[in-house]
Amino acid sequence: MTTARLTLDARFPIGAVRRRLFGGFVEHLGRHVYDGIYEPGHPEADEQGFRRDVLELVRELGVSMIRYPGGNFVSGFRWEDSVGPRDERPRRLDLAWHSTETNEVGLHEFSDWLDKAGSELMLAVNLGTRGTLEAIDLLEYSNLPAGTALSQRRIDNGREAPFDVRVWCLGNEMDGPWQLGHRSAEDYGKLAAQTAKGMRQLDPSIELVVCGSSGAQMPTFGEWERVVLTHTYDDVDMISCHAYYQEHDGDIDSFLASSVDTDRFIEAVVATADHVGAVRGSAKKIDISFDEWNVWYIDRVASEKPTAIDDWPVAPRLLEDVYSAVDAVVFGSLMISLIAHADRVASASLAQLVNVIAPIMTEPGGPAWRQTTFFPFSITSRLARGEALRVQVEAPTVDTAKHGTVPTVDAVATHDAETGEAAVFLVHRGRDEPVDVTIDVSGLGEVELVETHLLHDDDPYATNTLTDPERVQPRPLEDARIADGILHVTLPPIAWAALALRRTV
Repeated sequence: MTTARLTLDARFPIGAVRRRLFGGFVEHLGRHVYDGIYEPGHPEADEQGFRRDVLELVRELGVSMIRYPGGNFVSGFRWEDSVGPRDERPRRLDLAWHSTETNEVGLHEFSDWLDKAGSELMLAVNLGTRGTLEAIDLLEYSNLPAGTALSQRRIDNGREAPFDVRVWCLGNEMDGPWQLGHRSAEDYGKLAAQTAKGMRQLDPSIELVVCGSSGAQMPTFGEWERVVLTHTYDDVDMISCHAYYQEHDGDIDSFLASSVDTDRFIEAVVATADHVGAVRGSAKKIDISFDEWNVWYIDRVASEKPTAIDDWPVAPRLLEDVYSAVDAVVFGSLMISLIAHADRVASASLAQLVNVIAPIMTEPGGPAWRQTTFFPFSITSRLARGEALRVQVEAPTVDTAKHGTVPTVDAVATHDAETGEAAVFLVHRGRDEPVDVTIDVSGLGEVELVETHLLHDDDPYATNTLTDPERVQPRPLEDARIADGILHVTLPPIAWAALALRRTV
């Protein structure tokens, strides 16, 4: 057995853990909306056609804010199609996912679903095939109380009070050649600045997210951020990061160390943003909206998408990855990275929520169940409160092909000074033997263990499926204990864990 020593102290905070860090993402893609959150005729459907069992799981997940309606979908989306009487809404071709969009669920319906889920709306505007005027129109329709044609149209469509959307995304992944309306950083930066200025003339109180790179592997990464922020720095609040990870060719060590890439990605974007601010002589800080992140086996996409000109299915089965125990461990480590950068990551959106690379799966007419990745998210979103704390880690290392030499143990902690509650989140990347971890928590004062959770399976590729939906489950860490300000815990190979603490005096 190997050993690791960790130290944390409430006197060394990183920053406040903002609730928007535990956001999600719903895109009109595959079976996410139709047959996912919405299935009229299902035994669990409510009066609006939304599945109650899915809503219960979304609430359990603890999702704070949900980005909508895309994603790649938004770059061909005409928002006007999604409002008004359902029987008058047009069917449209969605070029992003080669599908037919019925517009049966639109802005009003999705807002109602969010109210039931207890989540906030983060709305993306189309800057791919549309532009500034359409974005301002959508903002007026959504946020103006009354007195104009567009606000009256919303009222006539059944919504008296404004949607009052606070956070807006200025397009999606405009650096990507796959994106409808893809353009250079220079051209996108000018359009985003123009749109941001126009939207703020209507509603100065909104928060705006400009498109950063759709991945740190993009050939324009870094320069894209610099150019876009040079145009938009004064007009936006956040810049987006997107990152997906998967195991390649059996390289499990690199996969387990994926969060190292996330750390470097965030730190590079922060450095670039701060450089632009320094050049401008600005005291303003641009935060990060990490509004797409997950484990995603993206190599499978090409074989799933329809391509024929006469084949445009409604809600086809796309991107329905089945997640394993090792996927969940990596997923949990990505959450550790987000919390560890709480000083600059203001929001994050797990992509996505239901059926499509999702923690929740459904079967038409059948059950809904939790994938393995459900548990790190639901537990972390519930326990992480107050401020993120730096954790000093002394642990063995492992050499990886993609990320170099990395520690086998990573961790972050949170602490709420008002309630005296704290939490420690751990990942063990080692795959050969257990690790005995001692954590010096004396810097929190006198504390006791309240609850513990371990996610591990002797078969790292075990999954939860329709026929075996509870194969992988978190369980208590039976040997966890505190003595003389030291928290002791043993982690098996390839494991994620969370421990909740409480001040006793």
